[in-house]
Amino acid sequence: MQIENNANSSIALTQDCPQSISPEWFSVEHWQKTDSVTGSSRGRYITWFVAHESQNWVLRHYYRGGLMEKFSKDAYLYTGLKRTRAFAELALLETLYEESFAVPKPIAAHIQRQGLWYRGDIIIEHIADSEDLVAKLSREAMSAQQWQALGACIAKFHQRGVYHADLNAKNILITPKQFYLIDFDRGELRAPQKSWQQANLDRLLRSFNKEKGKLDSLHFNEQNWQDLMQGYQQG
Repeated sequence: MQIENNANSSIALTQDCPQSISPEWFSVEHWQKTDSVTGSSRGRYITWFVAHESQNWVLRHYYRGGLMEKFSKDAYLYTGLKRTRAFAELALLETLYEESFAVPKPIAAHIQRQGLWYRGDIIIEHIADSEDLVAKLSREAMSAQQWQALGACIAKFHQRGVYHADLNAKNILITPKQFYLIDFDRGELRAPQKSWQQANLDRLLRSFNKEKGKLDSLHFNEQNWQDLMQGYQQG
């Protein structure tokens, strides 16, 4: 990973990142000026999809949640470059991507400092022909084999010691070929341990049940979860 420091900002570049990247690239206004915004995903905040040459990227700004959001929606205390959320996520993704895990290809991260605080952004590659599991299950059911494959996918991450801080149905993408995990903000590599691994699975189950509560026709039931767990245990 290459680090470029400017007056009040720093950019981390992976090997495949264009060398001409600048802080402006982490602002959606830059891409709007060149008519390069291809779409967006709306949750609590907006994630942008942009096109650069032959590549399709995801641009995400870091926002706070919980009680701290009332004080500042996107400013974090700066305690060192490697501890910033953007750089930490990029480094984790780079490690996992190089090890052929099913994660988005990392491109670059950016932080903007102001006194004791910083704001951050990350650019990753958009996974072609993908949709999150909530969108998928809202439309159609998955087979038992697909649920088992998902369980095996999660097991592979857990065996490597990958802790996902927010493993939920919207942070799992499905393509015609495989599953991907996304959004590794606050994720880290840990010693494999049943306690945090089970907590990850419990969080995912709560997520499915929550989405089922929002949409009763969502294609998720107890047998689906048992299939997932079968794949996880065999994986």
